[in-house]
Amino acid sequence: MTFFSSALINFAVPSGGGHWVIQGPFVIPAAQALGADLGKSVMAIAYGEQWMNMAQPFWALPALAIAGLGVRDIMGYCITALLFSGVIFVIGLTLF
Repeated sequence: MTFFSSALINFAVPSGGGHWVIQGPFVIPAAQALGADLGKSVMAIAYGEQWMNMAQPFWALPALAIAGLGVRDIMGYCITALLFSGVIFVIGLTLF
C-alpha cells in the first residue's frame, strides 16, 4: 500500500526529499505499530516515488533539450518501463 500511495503523492510532490517529508512521518509510526520491517517500508516509499518518475519524465528534460526531442518522443518507452518495473517492484516488495 505504501508503494502505491507513494506513487500517487509523487504527482503533487515530484521531489524525493519533499516526498519523504510528507509521507515519512506517517509511514514510520504505522510500520512500527504493525510490526512491519522498517527498511522495507522506507524502500517502498522510495520505490513508489521513483517508479512514478517514469510517468512524468522531468528527469529527462535536459537530455531531451540537448537532443532536440520532445517528451512525446519518449513517453511510449517510459510507460512501457513503468508497467514492467511496477510488476517487478511489487513482486520484490511482497516476496522479499
